[in-house]
Amino acid sequence: MKDRLGFALVGCGRIAQRYSDIFANNQLSGARLAAVCDAQVGRAEKLAARHGVAAYTDFHRMMEERRSDIDVVCVLTESGKHAEHAIALAPYGKHLVVEKPMALTLEDADRMIAACDHAGIKLFIVKQNRYNLPVRKMREALDAGRFGKIVMGTTRVRWCRRQSYYDQDKWRGTWAYDGGVFANQASHHVDLVQWCLGQPVTVYATGRTALAKNIEVEDTGAAIVTFASGAIGVIEATTATRPVDLEGSLSILGENGTVVIGGFAANKLTDWKFETALPGDDEVFAKFSENPPSVYGFGHIAYLQHVVDAVMNGAPSLVDGLEGRRSLELVIAIYESMATGEIIKLGYGKPRSRLGQRS
Repeated sequence: MKDRLGFALVGCGRIAQRYSDIFANNQLSGARLAAVCDAQVGRAEKLAARHGVAAYTDFHRMMEERRSDIDVVCVLTESGKHAEHAIALAPYGKHLVVEKPMALTLEDADRMIAACDHAGIKLFIVKQNRYNLPVRKMREALDAGRFGKIVMGTTRVRWCRRQSYYDQDKWRGTWAYDGGVFANQASHHVDLVQWCLGQPVTVYATGRTALAKNIEVEDTGAAIVTFASGAIGVIEATTATRPVDLEGSLSILGENGTVVIGGFAANKLTDWKFETALPGDDEVFAKFSENPPSVYGFGHIAYLQHVVDAVMNGAPSLVDGLEGRRSLELVIAIYESMATGEIIKLGYGKPRSRLGQRS
């Protein structure tokens, strides 16, 4: 067995720089960067030069020439092409890491899952905020039953994305390849609310383009979700915060306790209060209250280390294709409610939303 897995990056845009930094700083044990690919040759060559690896503009050629060097492929292309690229890569028999959201339609998500199952490979959907230390600590308390009956879960994504951000690539801010703040920036936070509160039953949402000048989709919106448990979820999301990013927060309120996680990317524990205190509660803030320097947070390192462990040691996957599909279904229901003005019941009928539609 190899002592280090070879990772390849397909897509060398904004998020690829985060992956590049992780590999450049040797922050993953048992992993190395083997090759990179991007349709824009300049992007690929710039990132490849930093790591001394080969650059490609055709991932089929990359997989054919570097097959023995590559064990895991990270799909970091535009959201609307995740399914196309993952399905094309699956037959090469290499495990896939796909950035959020896994796809823009449930049909595409199902095709991705089927392709990876057929190829006998693992499909990892990136939900790195689940690996943030305060989120993991909160989840431990949730699993231990410390909250009792869950009353409400709230997330607020208040980030700053000016028109210049959307102008970086033609696909940004489009229905066909991106979606708005719910599908892009807030998709991790939608996932956290659902992960904590369980099965969503209905959603009502509204949204609009508040400050961006030239995009097709919403930059601001809010959604109210009811869950099978009776809990209520509130999702507030905007890229119209000015002048800078403000927060990416999560709060869970139960009959026996409350936890609030703030910071830019749900990384900073701000409240940890329970009716019954346990030994170690006083130490929680000292260990779990560090705020990251950017909205990417610290979770990518832990997530990718989990991928290495799952591939090399057979560790169970926390976010596989089916789990990624669950949060995508809620995102799509949010868009259906925005489009129709109706309360949407999840799991019924074909979604009526423009997300991922190219006609």
